[in-house]
Amino acid sequence: MSELIPITTPLREFKGHENSMRAVAVFPDQRRMVTASTDKTLRLWDLKTGDVLKKMEGHSDWVWGLAVSRDGQLIASGDWGGEIIIWHGETGESLTQPIKAHSNYINSLDFSPDGTVLASGSFNKTKLWNTKTWQEQADPIGCGDRVDCVRYSPSGELLAIATSLNIQIYNSGTRKRVASFKAHTDYNWSLAWTPDGTRLLTCGYDSDHTIREWDTSTWEQVGDPWQGHSNSIFDITFNPAGTLLASASDDNHVRLWQLSDRRTVATFRHSSRVICVTFSVDGKRIFSGGADKMILEWAVPDDINSKIPAITTDPIRYIDGDSSTTEPLTQDINTDTDNHTHTSHSYHPKILTVTSARIPSIDGNLSIAEELLTQDISNDPNNHTAYSHRSFVMARKQDWDHALQDAIRSINIKPSLTGYMSKGIALCGKGHIPDARAAFDVASMYADQDSQTTHFLLLIKSIALFCADQHDEANLLLKELATGCPNADTRACHIVQAYLRAQLGIKAFDGTHYDEAAEHFTAVVNCGALSSKSDIHDIYEDLVVLFGWDLKSLWFTAHKKQCDALLRAGRFQDAVKSYRFLVETSDDVKKADCIDWSNALREECSALFLTNGNAALAAGNYDRAIDLYSAVIELGYTSDVVFANRTEAKLGKMLWEDALLDAQKVVELNPSSHVGYQLAHAALRGAQRYDEAIDAYSIMLSKLDNAPEAQIRDLCQQYVRPSQAEDAIQIAVWNELEHAPLRLLDTSTGLVCDRAAQINAFKTSVEYKELLSSTTKHSDLRTERIKDVVAMFFRCVLLSHRWEETEALLHDIQGKVVYELNGLGGIAKLQSFCKVACDAGYRWAWMDTCCIDKKSNTELQESVNSMFVWYRHSALTIVYLSDVLPSSDPGALARSVWNERGWTFQEFVAPKVVLFYQKDWSLYLGDRSPNHKESPAIMKELEDATGIDARALVTFRPGMSGAREKLQWASKRVTTVQEDVAYSLFGIFGITLPVIYGEKKQNALGRLLQEIVARSGDISVLDWIGQPSEFNSCLPAHITSYTTPPRTLPSLSDDDIHIEVSSLQQTVPGAVALKFYEKLEDLRAPRFANCRLHLPCISFRVTEIRRRRGITYRIKADGLRDLLVTTAETLVQFSRAKPIQQTFLLIRPWDRYLLGVPDFADQPDFSDDTESIGDLSELESPIDDSETDDSDASPGGSPVEEEPGSRGLQLMVRLAQPFDAFLLAQQRVGEYKRIASDHNIVAQVKDISSVGNVDIGTVEIL
Repeated sequence: MSELIPITTPLREFKGHENSMRAVAVFPDQRRMVTASTDKTLRLWDLKTGDVLKKMEGHSDWVWGLAVSRDGQLIASGDWGGEIIIWHGETGESLTQPIKAHSNYINSLDFSPDGTVLASGSFNKTKLWNTKTWQEQADPIGCGDRVDCVRYSPSGELLAIATSLNIQIYNSGTRKRVASFKAHTDYNWSLAWTPDGTRLLTCGYDSDHTIREWDTSTWEQVGDPWQGHSNSIFDITFNPAGTLLASASDDNHVRLWQLSDRRTVATFRHSSRVICVTFSVDGKRIFSGGADKMILEWAVPDDINSKIPAITTDPIRYIDGDSSTTEPLTQDINTDTDNHTHTSHSYHPKILTVTSARIPSIDGNLSIAEELLTQDISNDPNNHTAYSHRSFVMARKQDWDHALQDAIRSINIKPSLTGYMSKGIALCGKGHIPDARAAFDVASMYADQDSQTTHFLLLIKSIALFCADQHDEANLLLKELATGCPNADTRACHIVQAYLRAQLGIKAFDGTHYDEAAEHFTAVVNCGALSSKSDIHDIYEDLVVLFGWDLKSLWFTAHKKQCDALLRAGRFQDAVKSYRFLVETSDDVKKADCIDWSNALREECSALFLTNGNAALAAGNYDRAIDLYSAVIELGYTSDVVFANRTEAKLGKMLWEDALLDAQKVVELNPSSHVGYQLAHAALRGAQRYDEAIDAYSIMLSKLDNAPEAQIRDLCQQYVRPSQAEDAIQIAVWNELEHAPLRLLDTSTGLVCDRAAQINAFKTSVEYKELLSSTTKHSDLRTERIKDVVAMFFRCVLLSHRWEETEALLHDIQGKVVYELNGLGGIAKLQSFCKVACDAGYRWAWMDTCCIDKKSNTELQESVNSMFVWYRHSALTIVYLSDVLPSSDPGALARSVWNERGWTFQEFVAPKVVLFYQKDWSLYLGDRSPNHKESPAIMKELEDATGIDARALVTFRPGMSGAREKLQWASKRVTTVQEDVAYSLFGIFGITLPVIYGEKKQNALGRLLQEIVARSGDISVLDWIGQPSEFNSCLPAHITSYTTPPRTLPSLSDDDIHIEVSSLQQTVPGAVALKFYEKLEDLRAPRFANCRLHLPCISFRVTEIRRRRGITYRIKADGLRDLLVTTAETLVQFSRAKPIQQTFLLIRPWDRYLLGVPDFADQPDFSDDTESIGDLSELESPIDDSETDDSDASPGGSPVEEEPGSRGLQLMVRLAQPFDAFLLAQQRVGEYKRIASDHNIVAQVKDISSVGNVDIGTVEIL
């Protein structure tokens, strides 16, 4: 094309920025555009509507650089301060905080074609950024001077950099420079690659305002510089086809160049300097901007762009609204397909003759118009124009017969354009379509071959056909008019289309097809040829004369109808949006004209929205509720109730900050009500702003207290005061800490904390504030939640380990951060323990070496007596095996010294959850199960190592039950401090005793055993073999004396007992047996007093002691068979013949179990183990009457004999069986000492019938 086309009128103006435009980019989807400005913002635009979708704020300086990734998902912007922000391509929301990318201004940005790298150019360097991490890739590219532009080649293989001095080309993969050349005499400002990558174009600044073309295979200049601009060129860009180049210049122009001949083919004039330019994706539009603070949209002239593939635009539906119609009424009313926008605002010539009736016809005074035209006909019966115009008037009055008569008369007088037009209109009105077509065809003969007149005639024909319900034909005709007539007034086509769509909308609305009506009215409102301030009424007066169209208010009326249709279609948000736009774009006169409609619409909308919003809220459809309440608020109804309801909906969606804003609005609108503060409390809680939530809650309570209405004040009864909640939480804390160590390690800070510090940490924690802010109802005080939150916060991990040479003590870490100490020896162990606990999610940890003040006797006492309970209530106990290496095979745990230590016994059996760690703090055997007590392999190892049944280890309960067995379990364990042999067992037996270090082992063990006997009456602890204790001769000196399992003597079966009882009844009277039974039944339990054991027993006086050999003695006693006793002690020999004064006794310690009465104290004691409560279900079973035996039964299952003395006889039979006897030697009157034996002394009565004659009583043993 050789002729230059100057264009001065843009298609559209995109206004909104407050300062100069610096960059513009169109998205690949053709729907959106983003712009950057020195007003420090970006804006995201809707290209269809021209609306700003998002004002993107975040930069603190001028925004100069802008880039959009090829997929449109990312936007990058750079500012004068050297910061880059990355934005979401769809929403415009920032994806990063400002990245300080350069120390100075960022001139240019560009994404690599694959989107993996962002290049940024600044003062003297270019940086490449990874788009996943937004970290810089390797070192910057040093460019030597100011970087003004960076551009990737289409393949991404090369990166071109324009600096003030030269053009530099780099391999983007290796970052090596492959070319460098001086392009312009002054600054090199912008770059553009051809789509095939074979050419690179550059533009110059100041005196060298040219464009130069470079061959990318040789980097040699191609041809002469492109000249045309008169000042600096700021930006150049190619259209997608690579056939056209646009350049933006300081000379206020955008020039369009043809690449084939390097000539300017069009110019687009701005009012000031142009800084940025780009093409639309289809290449048919140019967007440019600069100092005029706006982006202008230009149409590329059609004859220039004819070789670019067209992109079909969506039709505006169909003129008759029938989706089955295949031909669209028109293309999008907003789009001028022929790009004749430069003629669309031109004056449309009047086709109709101006008659005396024109003004009344325009004003709608048809009767006056008819009279005036009739007068004209009377004055001149041959006035064919008056007849044709009166035909138009009669047609508007739908008096089709008279309209046709006047049209025929006009033609008869003189055939003319208006005559045949009036005939065509009248025939269409009568439904004579073929005749009407013929009339319009003939009318075209009188258009004098004027294209504009012919075009207008065809518009009239399409309107007439439409009014005759010939929608398809009208549709086809309008389509052809809009696209096929050169130099036609396309704006007139669009106006006709819009008006006819409005008629379809009215028809659909009247037929209650509201969605369809809304679509029609929306098309009219979006018509680019209309606007609220349009002058079309004056331009197209002929349409008003012919059809009475109110073009002046067409847009406004359609907009009102759109609001009504959207509302009735249930599209509430769209209705409000339409209404708001109408109000914002209307002048004061229009607003005044529609005030009644506006108020009625607002009231109707608000009532509907409120009703539907409340229903949506009740149904939990929070999104819809929010939309509906928002619509009410947008309509200006700012009731506190509406804001309160929307707050509840936002709370339901967990939109905490948005809900808080609404709650604050409720407070603002109704400050005396408690509701706003109640909602603010909920929102602040959700936003985890707990301090503020508590304040809001307190204000809410004060509002309730001071409410004038009694029923509102009564609401206070539902709520608890913060002080009540604090008290309830405090009680829960005390209860929780009752079973926790006095000092704990805070794994988050590395500090050791006493009880006060622990409580303070809780009260300053998020957990406490959340709990306090959520404890608002009386029912909250009774729930388990308070207990659970407190328990979760104070969860503690305890360490079980073997003490080593260097351990961290309390004074080593007091007031210090554990993690900052020199990590050697015990400190390293402590640090690792804290880290493992912290990594597992536990804030608190306890280690016996450093969490007990051993200088405080009181604290030491409490710690020793509480340690079992602490381990029992620990959330986790970590067992550290310092002698088990990471490479150890299974069995290493069993061999560990940890299994031999005294304290570690209770440290394992007490906790419910245990994990074993090896020397390097890795899990033993790599077992990652949550509890090694549930690991069969590990428990089997421990069973083998300890000789204790694995189930007993897991289900262990402290207490007196099975005391002898527990002593046996502990008998092989050793302690460094001798007293700890006993102290480490306090918890095992649930005993609390004074801790007296220095009292010696025998005394400590004696006190423990004394307490066991005194509290339980269990004499099995007296069953031992070894050296007697100095504490009491009935107790062992060493716990190793319990190593031998307790001796179990054979017992009789029930049948054997029955036989023996039957035999005994022949010789022993029942009364005697009963008296014997009652005497034993009255015996008191064994007890200690001042280290003396008062032991109830059956005693047999020793009558003879003879040494047989070595340390073995033969002993005879009244009523017993002779027996042998082995003892290291030297016994005085005597006999009946040679008596001595010292008395020796063989006694049978009395065991109440022999009475046959169950010991209810042996029933499972669940008081020390809350988890055991669930086991009760295993002990109980439903009562089945069919299996119930009404007869009495003994606890052992044997029938109770009705015969008196039967229980006594059974007891005598049991006592006649072998038993373990104690040999006692008298010390003083009534005082005895137990003679220790190397073996159990097994005795048996001689005669069962003589059992009833034995001595029964209590002996005092020293």
